[in-house]
Amino acid sequence: MTTQHHTDLTLRPITGPDELDLFNSLPYVLNKEIAKDLAEGRRRPEWLWLALRGDRLVARAAWWSRPNDEHPLVLDILDIVDNTDDGVGLLSAALPTVVPAGATPPEYTRFVPPDWRDDNTSRRIVQDRMEVLERTGAKLFVERLRLEWRPGTPIPEPTGRLVFRPIREPGELVDLMTLVMDGSLDAHSRDELTRMSARQAAEEQYQTELLRYPSPRDWWRIATLPDGEPVGFVIPAHNGYNPIIAYIGVVPAHRGHGYIDEVLAAGTRLLAEQDVPWIRAATDVGNVPMAKAFARAGYVTFERQIDMTWS
Repeated sequence: MTTQHHTDLTLRPITGPDELDLFNSLPYVLNKEIAKDLAEGRRRPEWLWLALRGDRLVARAAWWSRPNDEHPLVLDILDIVDNTDDGVGLLSAALPTVVPAGATPPEYTRFVPPDWRDDNTSRRIVQDRMEVLERTGAKLFVERLRLEWRPGTPIPEPTGRLVFRPIREPGELVDLMTLVMDGSLDAHSRDELTRMSARQAAEEQYQTELLRYPSPRDWWRIATLPDGEPVGFVIPAHNGYNPIIAYIGVVPAHRGHGYIDEVLAAGTRLLAEQDVPWIRAATDVGNVPMAKAFARAGYVTFERQIDMTWS
């Protein structure tokens, strides 16, 4: 186990599940998932770090991956009690052991209250964490809306303008995913297009994300005109934590006709028929058309999400 001592601060990963109570002594919505994540291989003890002053936890950090991934995918927990220096010290000690030498640290993501800027306490907490990350070299990448549809919210009935069918074969979905990258307002998609082709980005998302959802692939839907011409698609799924609208898009040739509302309604209806307690989704704050489509469909913003990256 890697343990470092800085004056009166001890920096180390947890020894194992027996220290989860200590790790979870700082509150966060993800605490309830950590034990299961650890048991199922989405987290490892060496990815859950503590900053201790004596026996008192003063900061913590944790990374997450998909099961069986060799390296973490995201830094999704970072908490400090009252001193940003503790957080900087913790990350500075942990990053070299968690991230392979020469690799860029994984993205940081944090769920925050939807009105965090309007509440002095929430704003200070969010800004303190961001300061810690900035002092270790990260920058704000994007802020996102976390959205939720709740049972009882009306779902528009089909208009007949579109026909929905399952995916016939992977290639047709990847083809459509490639097309919807054109003109995308999603910050992650736009960033990917600076490093790879639209086809490469679509294939990577298909392989590393969509195929790894544990939910049935026959939930996925292609939207077509009555003559069979594809208009877009929606990927209702379950990510192991929540039922979600994982991906949705309308191809450029058919944008501007209001089809997104019908495509979203089809995905929402399919999940609602599974008797789920809610449906989650997310979109960038800057993706105003998509945010408005979710709002029209009755999705409410229950949280926001801060994403920061190292270059």
